Amino acid sequence: MTHMRIDTPIGELTLIARDGALAGLRFPGYDRAGGTISTEGTEPVLEAAAAQLREYFAGERTAFDLPLALDGTPFQQEAWRALADIPYGETVSYGEQARRLGRPDAVRAVGAANGRNPIAIVLPCHRVIGADGSLTGFGGGLETKRRLLDLEQSPSLF
Repeated sequence: MTHMRIDTPIGELTLIARDGALAGLRFPGYDRAGGTISTEGTEPVLEAAAAQLREYFAGERTAFDLPLALDGTPFQQEAWRALADIPYGETVSYGEQARRLGRPDAVRAVGAANGRNPIAIVLPCHRVIGADGSLTGFGGGLETKRRLLDLEQSPSLF
């Protein structure tokens, strides 16, 4: 695995690649895996991810086009891939995401899967909110979630 760090309006992000695909995006000060995650360097998918993230933060990109390497259970992978179907600037509830997966009783499982999303922003779990419209858990913190949602409503804020 290889990683590179990029500066963004929400802080330094660490991008992680494995076998030519994006395998992780970590927020500042967050290392779920613990210890050394990989060697620092670059490769084409990391350069592409960095460029697309810069475009996203500049309000010029609404969807990502990157090869992804997702490690998780089949349900987690299904939930994560479904995140990419939530349109830019829109939100859905965890219940709605579960319904879209054809598993309306799996609301808690969807929440747990989203909480383990290894490639936030690219797979936009920040677009999933509580049924009452409240912001709930996010690996980068609720303030970061709010900022990402605000960016998608008014790109000129960044």
